[in-house]
Amino acid sequence: MDSRKIILLVGALIVAGITAFFARTLIAGSSAPQAGAVAMAPVVDGPEVLVATRALPVGTILDATALKFQPWPKELVDNAYYIKDKTNLQSLLGTVVRSEVTAGQPVTQGALVKPGDRGFLAAALGPGMRAVSVPVSAQAAVAGFVFPGDRIDLVLTQTVPGGGDGEPLKVSETIMRNVRVLATDQRTDNLVGEDGKTQVRTFSNVTIEATPKMAEQVAVAQTLGSLSLSLRSIADNSQELEEAIASGAVKVPNGNDPKAEKAMMVQLASQPSTMKSSFQTGADVSRYQRSTVPGKPIAAGSAGGMPMIQASGGAPGAAPVMIQGPVVRVARGNAITAVPVGGKN
Repeated sequence: MDSRKIILLVGALIVAGITAFFARTLIAGSSAPQAGAVAMAPVVDGPEVLVATRALPVGTILDATALKFQPWPKELVDNAYYIKDKTNLQSLLGTVVRSEVTAGQPVTQGALVKPGDRGFLAAALGPGMRAVSVPVSAQAAVAGFVFPGDRIDLVLTQTVPGGGDGEPLKVSETIMRNVRVLATDQRTDNLVGEDGKTQVRTFSNVTIEATPKMAEQVAVAQTLGSLSLSLRSIADNSQELEEAIASGAVKVPNGNDPKAEKAMMVQLASQPSTMKSSFQTGADVSRYQRSTVPGKPIAAGSAGGMPMIQASGGAPGAAPVMIQGPVVRVARGNAITAVPVGGKN
């Protein structure tokens, strides 16, 4: 073989070997930092403290999904934090947030108000809302299956008399929807038995959260008839969402931001409403009941349902003239004459 070809072949092999060496070095160098990053996971040296799993605005009633324990740096632990070894998490369920807590932030003892503490009910109210107490019977209170934090509809049942001799109109009407229950009787928490289960008990008063206008309506409704509660499902109602969007009660966010959509759903779920009042009359339940208010009886001295009016101002001793229909009274000195509408005098 020609010596020149042998030299070229050996040179090519040397170049290939050098290329392979550099390629291997680059691959090994790029993977090494990744392995080091995984191995150097930060370790928190400190006790577990109670933190919020989500944003907790003022007035939030806490449940088991709102809190969790998380390791916290020892040098950053404050005396106001809830430490896992010294905290009974079950005792904090049902408390109300008095100061806003962001997601992942430790919950301080001053940020929560427990049921029975002074200012608990005021802290449970949302901004601009009012607490209104409504008297209810055991049957009207869903047999005690309504608890603080539930959402209800408020139903007014009344008897509407008319001017006739017939039976009055009996009607039931939903006057408020999606109203939050703050307390039953004077309890703002759920009564738990020795077995750890919530006890069902009857009550005679329920305190609800309402806007100032709704509070006025509740006060008037109590004078009209009896009020009863209708417990709502915790599932979202797509029909009510569409109606709220159409009416402008909630604003649809622009784009496809999931956080904005979640905020819209939370706004709808926490917003009481008096819109779209529905009603049922006695005739909707029984064929022997009325569907309208009884009419007024026909007055004596009327013909065909139209009042008969005696005209004045005629000759002395003359028989009175009865005028049927609407009239205009014309005064001339001391004399008053009734003139039919459209007539002449």
